Amino acid sequence: MDGEISPDEVKELLEDNGDVCVVDIRDERSFNHSHIPDSENLPFHELSSRIEELEGEDHIVTVCPHGKASVQAAQLIGSYEGTADARVESMEGGLEKYGMKFGLVREDDDTEESTNAESPF
Repeated sequence: MDGEISPDEVKELLEDNGDVCVVDIRDERSFNHSHIPDSENLPFHELSSRIEELEGEDHIVTVCPHGKASVQAAQLIGSYEGTADARVESMEGGLEKYGMKFGLVREDDDTEESTNAESPF
C-alpha cells in the first residue's frame, strides 16, 4: 500500500480521466444505492478470490464508508503479486467525506445525489 489519497485528489483524477481504478469494497446492495462515478464494486469479502481482476492496473484507490476498511483492502491488494507495480492507495475519510463534498451517483437512475442527502450509504 502506498498510503492514503484525499477525496479531492480522487475527484481530480476522475475528472482528468486519470488512469485510476476506484474499487468500492462495500456489498453490492450498498454500491447500487450510491457510489463514486466510474468506480467498480469488489466487495471486501470477495476481494481475495477476485483480486486477479485488478492485474494490470497502474493506480488503484480503495474506498469504503469511513476510510478504515479500505486501508486493509489496499494492503491486501498491494501485497498481491499481480498488482506489485501498481500504486495502491486508500481514500481517507471514505465515501462519507467524498459524498458530503461532491455527491455520489445512484445505480438506478445514474444522477448525482444532493450533497445534503441524509446518508450516501
